[in-house]
Amino acid sequence: MPATIELQSVTRRYGEVYAVNDVSVTIQPGEFFSMLGPSGSGKTTSLRLIAGFEYPDSGKVVLNGQDMTRTAPYDRDVNTVFQDYALFPHLTVQQNVEYGLRMRGVGDSECISRAREALDQVALSGFNERKPSQLSGGQRQRVALARALVNRPSVLLLDEPLGALDLRLREQMQIELKKLHKQLGITFVYVTHDQGEAMSMSDRVAVFAKGKIEQVDTPRMLYQKPATSFVADFVGGANVLRGDLAKACGAQHQFAAIRPEQIKIQAGTGNNATPDYVTVAGTLVDTQFHGASNHYEVEVQGQMIKAVVANRDDVEWDFVQAGQAVSLSWARHLMISLES
Repeated sequence: MPATIELQSVTRRYGEVYAVNDVSVTIQPGEFFSMLGPSGSGKTTSLRLIAGFEYPDSGKVVLNGQDMTRTAPYDRDVNTVFQDYALFPHLTVQQNVEYGLRMRGVGDSECISRAREALDQVALSGFNERKPSQLSGGQRQRVALARALVNRPSVLLLDEPLGALDLRLREQMQIELKKLHKQLGITFVYVTHDQGEAMSMSDRVAVFAKGKIEQVDTPRMLYQKPATSFVADFVGGANVLRGDLAKACGAQHQFAAIRPEQIKIQAGTGNNATPDYVTVAGTLVDTQFHGASNHYEVEVQGQMIKAVVANRDDVEWDFVQAGQAVSLSWARHLMISLES
């Protein structure tokens, strides 16, 4: 069985600016694949190239084994869900979902039954006659999902679909999207700048930066074995140690990474370094109480290191004050050595 999607050395420029620069990636049938990165990193442009809303300046877009590089969007077996829902306010939920089918000339009875089936899939049975203005944000997003699914595409493209929702609703929709993906068994390609979304839902994640892919891997491997300092910092917020500090901590390369939750913090500058543990001295810059955890910002040799410590009844979260000396330590084997 061929890959569902292949981007083969695709490049897209806007004048002198490379939105996507020689990007290659393969997405397998039935995968939940996320494109993760900050604004301007190339992830949304890559999605638009797959959808056919834009054409690459060079390279190929292959869908289900066929070259679709110059094929119009309506001739591709994909559907897109956008952040702003793009629902017709004057139409009912049922009519919004039927719309694409009617534009393709599908008969009345089939339009009605398929729209009801799609609304069933997104748990909106009974909402058929409501208008979008009568729905919550999460319900409108589910109508947009149903409208995309009613065409029974082999690929569902999701362009930051949860960005307009509040935190609790976003978390709920993440669970629902994951269930829906498992239920349908089709390929999901999900674009987001939120690493929590990508990590919690995806089979694999492509991390974008400056128009290129830094790494493609499972969420667990991105977290445990980041390939670059950008990935280490962007996925999970690792402390990236540079230059002399990295070398002083025993890194084999120019950069090293250590996760904030893997660091222990103590008042004073006692040197507890051992063959198994790294210890560095620094100055506390800021303390933040986060309920379940306490965050400490420490300056070490001109670089900022964050330590995250679980909040326990037996430890005062403000046991040390800003400006005071502290020591940070972590198990040597947990430190990740990075080449770039």
